[in-house]
Amino acid sequence: MNMETTKPVASSQSSRRDFLLQSSVAATAALLWPRALTAAMPETPRILLRSSWQIVNIGDIAHTPGVLALLEKYLPDSEVILWSSGDLTPEVSSLMTHRFPQLKIVKGRINEDGRGSTPELDEALRWTNFLLHGSGASFVAQRDVRDFVRHCNKPFGIYGITFSGTTPEGIELLNQARFIFFRETVSLGVAKEQGVTCPIMEFGPDGAFATDLVNDAAADAFLEAAGLQAGKFLCCIPRLRFTPYWLIRNQPKDEAKADRNALMQEHDHAPLRDAIAAVVRETGNKVLICPEDMTQMAIGRELLYNRLPEDVKSQVVCRDTYWLTDEALSTYKRSLGLFGLEMHSPIMCIGNGIPALVGRFEEQTSKGFMWRDIGLNDWLFDMDQPDDVARLTPTVLRLVQQREAVLKEVEAAQQIVTQRQAATMKILADQFSPDSSATPTVSPR
Repeated sequence: MNMETTKPVASSQSSRRDFLLQSSVAATAALLWPRALTAAMPETPRILLRSSWQIVNIGDIAHTPGVLALLEKYLPDSEVILWSSGDLTPEVSSLMTHRFPQLKIVKGRINEDGRGSTPELDEALRWTNFLLHGSGASFVAQRDVRDFVRHCNKPFGIYGITFSGTTPEGIELLNQARFIFFRETVSLGVAKEQGVTCPIMEFGPDGAFATDLVNDAAADAFLEAAGLQAGKFLCCIPRLRFTPYWLIRNQPKDEAKADRNALMQEHDHAPLRDAIAAVVRETGNKVLICPEDMTQMAIGRELLYNRLPEDVKSQVVCRDTYWLTDEALSTYKRSLGLFGLEMHSPIMCIGNGIPALVGRFEEQTSKGFMWRDIGLNDWLFDMDQPDDVARLTPTVLRLVQQREAVLKEVEAAQQIVTQRQAATMKILADQFSPDSSATPTVSPR
């Protein structure tokens, strides 16, 4: 995949088994199609990827390189420009371009006159023949997609989002998409109930499953300094009910959310401490308490590490600094697995063959239910249900004590994810097929 151009910038067990049987043939065939199909395209696919929503969470960072990796694999002759949100820092941009050296990144919004607010974006809008909205917690860039459709008269699709509803204008816009892939089937059902009638609507895994960023040197240095050995520790990620963005952004404190966090923080983290203690005492392995977002270093120390028994604490490491996606993933790959209350670190783990459990709350969106869709319902824990809380520690111990069986479960989940990635990317490639009535054209604005 050429990421820069010399032209102008231009859920039941049985249903899962049925799904696997029905998709296996298509998935096998999909391994053969990318180059043959793209070679027949009337023009090079020029994809403007609207993604990179925020940088305070390594999972939100991971959306973008995951989709880029899929485009590289399945549409290798395509050209791609990333249209990022404004807070993408040089450090995170470097993370992307280190993995994708030719990647061009543009920022800005579409003005009322239909032109980009920056020269780079304006050129990219003229150059592209397809807008791809990347994975996210919702139809994140609805405004940008609306303006793109209104002013550019070019097609778009949506890849791997959660959907809990939108405005009537949003529904009308979604109905104009060439395809919408929802990152869990709960969202797919909600979209149908609310009147979304896009012709292609399917389950399509979060792009972060395909993230393959690595920083082995940083991970190895961290493990050595922390006294951790590869294959002899588990990772644990804390989380409050609501991310306290007011601690890391210039915004007022949400008192209602802060009160809810305070009310539930012990309820939610005591089970994690129990699991940590069991790992240390019953398996002899260590535990790394680590963050997924910038607020969680302090949360992990206060609610997990500081409240552990002394005999356990000596075998637990609490990371006190934020890290980026590449170092985190390299560290996860050296662990026995991960558990906690976050979503995207588990996604990256499963995508890279690492066992990972997910804890969720009633305050969250439906994103956690993707674990049901990929056959890992037993690794999904509703922290508001006592029965789920009770089985957390035994399941964490199983990651260590029943290693062979656990790795087979990861492999099966990976197979479902990979099959869906191949199928969804073929649908994207079909938008450029000479036999498709959906062949995009570059129209003047």
